[in-house]
Amino acid sequence: MLEFLWSLIVGGIIGWLAGMIIGRDVPFGVIGNIIAGFVGAWLGTAILGDWGPVVGDFAIIPALIGAIVLVFVLSLIFRSMRKADR
Repeated sequence: MLEFLWSLIVGGIIGWLAGMIIGRDVPFGVIGNIIAGFVGAWLGTAILGDWGPVVGDFAIIPALIGAIVLVFVLSLIFRSMRKADR
């Protein structure tokens, strides 16, 4: 149970850092940060492999790079959806 909680915390921090680096908020707040961290970690690990320091079962550097890409793409999609609604 503690490992799962630790993974949620690390995933949330990765998602939050990705949003801060890009300069855009992740949709859905804390839950969005956690999802962006988990999906970004999966994406970064799939593309870049497992290297660098590992915290909470996340290879930090590929996870952060994957989360940055994910947050950037999501922000573009949500921005275009907002413009289409106007």
